[in-house]
Amino acid sequence: MAAAQTRAEILRSATRLFAERGYGRGTVADIAAEAGGSAKAVFASAGSKSDILNEIVDTAVRASGYEQAIRVVLAERDPEAALRALAHGTRAGNEGLFTVHEAIHKALPSHEDGEALWERATADYRAALRTAAHHLHTLAPAPHPEEETADLLWFWFGPGGRRTLVTENGWSWDRAEALLLHTALATLRTP
Repeated sequence: MAAAQTRAEILRSATRLFAERGYGRGTVADIAAEAGGSAKAVFASAGSKSDILNEIVDTAVRASGYEQAIRVVLAERDPEAALRALAHGTRAGNEGLFTVHEAIHKALPSHEDGEALWERATADYRAALRTAAHHLHTLAPAPHPEEETADLLWFWFGPGGRRTLVTENGWSWDRAEALLLHTALATLRTP
């Protein structure tokens, strides 16, 4: 049990450190200091800095709740209700994993394989939004092709839109959710 707790604390500490300082400016020694241990303990428990970031990504994907959120969307029979469910479900995932998203975002420029890291971190999320786009197209005629609808859902409900509004511009999560939903509803209703 102590080993699992140590590993969990290392991952939490690394996530905070990467979100605050960035992956490139954090060292294993910094992670160890943040976690209250030694660099040797970090390597023994969690591996290299790259191994730690990979574990952070994998853990976040499992914890994101995207599967439950998409089930709620698919249960809706009204396009507006489905979009509301999507806006709320993606907000919950983004808000709940905010520190992880920041850690990943800040790691991309300096990570040895940032593109693959981003693809792995977002593949299931993108697939869920493609599923939502398909569902919306089965509910009502749409003004855009299905693939374009999926792209628009990613634009509005992926991590980028919320990061721009919440992190970069200081919006509240509620205000960002309301605007993104409003924009999605208006655009997807327009022929």
